Amino acid sequence: MKLSKIQRKHRIRRRIRKVSSGTAERPRLSVFRSNSEIYVQVIDDTEGKTLAAVSSRDKDLAKVKGTKTEVAAEVGKAIAEKAKKAGVDKVAFDRGGNLYHGRVKALAEGAREAGLKF
Repeated sequence: MKLSKIQRKHRIRRRIRKVSSGTAERPRLSVFRSNSEIYVQVIDDTEGKTLAAVSSRDKDLAKVKGTKTEVAAEVGKAIAEKAKKAGVDKVAFDRGGNLYHGRVKALAEGAREAGLKF
């Protein structure tokens, strides 16, 4: 029986989350990608708190023009800046069941350029 695209994504997401979780020293950088937008959170799973969050719908990022991949790179830079303000410089990357390709890759590279370490 062949899995649907969504079932496959959820299976991959569960497999990733079994292994990686965010701690106070190394929180989890969680990515959610919809058809038109991209959302990112820095999460401390031990306390269950979101330390920083950015999305392509934020007012300052909604003005950015370009392709969805270019916007994702800007979101990556913005989350790195917010994480630095929150005192976070190392994170565990959680791609949320998405392939490390396209917008997810652009976001990760943007965050690395701004100084976040994975």
